This record gives sequence, C-alpha cells and structure tokens, in this order.
Amino acid sequence: MRIFFALWATAWGLTGAETIRFDSMAPGPLPADWSVAMTHTGAPPKWEIRHDSTAPSKPNVLAQVSSDTSDARLPLAILNRVHYRDGEVSVKFKPMAGKTDQAAGLVWRYHDANNYYLVRANALENNIVLYKVENGKRTSLAPRGKPPQTYGVRHRIPSRAWNILKVTFRKSRFEVYFDHRKVFEVEDSTFTGPGKVGLCTKADSVTYFDDFQFTGR
Repeated sequence: MRIFFALWATAWGLTGAETIRFDSMAPGPLPADWSVAMTHTGAPPKWEIRHDSTAPSKPNVLAQVSSDTSDARLPLAILNRVHYRDGEVSVKFKPMAGKTDQAAGLVWRYHDANNYYLVRANALENNIVLYKVENGKRTSLAPRGKPPQTYGVRHRIPSRAWNILKVTFRKSRFEVYFDHRKVFEVEDSTFTGPGKVGLCTKADSVTYFDDFQFTGR
C-alpha cells in the first residue's frame, strides 16, 4: 500500500504524506491548529486528546466524547493548516458508544461548517455513505454505477474495534476505501476548489481516532 500510495501521490503532484498520531500532545483539549465546529443544532461537540491502551500508535487518541442524540448533529474537528483541492485523507477509528449512531467520518474541501464533503462509516447501520453538505443541507451521493437514490453501500463496521477509513479526491471523483479495500466511487462537482480536511462524528457517537494521515495539493 505504501508503494502504491507513493506512486499515486507522485503522479498527481501531491506533497509528502503527513501523519498526526496525537501521541506528542498532552491529554485535554485539541491543540491550536485544530478547530471544533458543528453542523446543525444540538449540544456542543467535545473533542479531546486522551489515553487509550489499544491505540494503534500509543499512547494517545483523539476522541469525540459528547453524546447528544440530536439526529442531524455533526461534530467536526478541522485541521486548519492545509487546503487541498486534490488529495487523500485516512484515519484509524474505533466506535466506542452511541444509541442513535456509532459513526466515524472524514471531511475534505471544507469551507465552513455548512459547506464540505464527508464520508462516514456507521457501526449501528453497518454502512458507508458519502455526502455533500451544501448550505447546511446534508445530501447522500449515490455510488457510481448505482441508481441515483442509492444510500451508500452495506458494509460491516465492528464496534469497539480499530479499522481504517480512507478517501481519495481528484477533481470530481472520490474513491472510498475500508481497511485498504476500495468499496465505491462517487462523482460530484459541487465543491471543486481547495478546502480544509478533518474528522467528524454524528449524533451521540463516541468515537476514538488515531493516525490521521493526509496529503494533497
């Protein structure tokens, strides 16, 4: 996978990949180069650095621990220092709890809390869905080759276990991977300019994240 990633990045003229492992950060609130935001209403998100003995890279993870059950609520953690038009973002995640949702997601081409793309995996629904959020409205985007109203893909997402979610984005094409295997593609040209990247959850999802990797141009 590393060889493939290097060839892909070189072909697209992307900068070298960077990985944030959260291990050099003190437990507590997010550092200054991250912003916390939320789409729609509900209790404020709570993102924090905490210890987890199961972390893929020990000892720390980034955790979203607020548990408001408002269904449309999307807590966001946005990395402020990169703006990519084309690139790749991946993260290791572990759904910990949630009665409404147990979701983990990636964000790209983020302009503000009401305009961006996201892909999320949900351990309660056992599916992976890619959305656009435009003017605050979240719309699912059907996988390429499927009927327009198709809602993502069915995929087993285990609770309380670490897995990897990844998206590559080039022009209007997005490819989604789970544990290094491609699961679907989407075509959409709503947001074509550069934007920030980050992480998200949904509703009352308590989710841990580690090894956030990104590259782009």
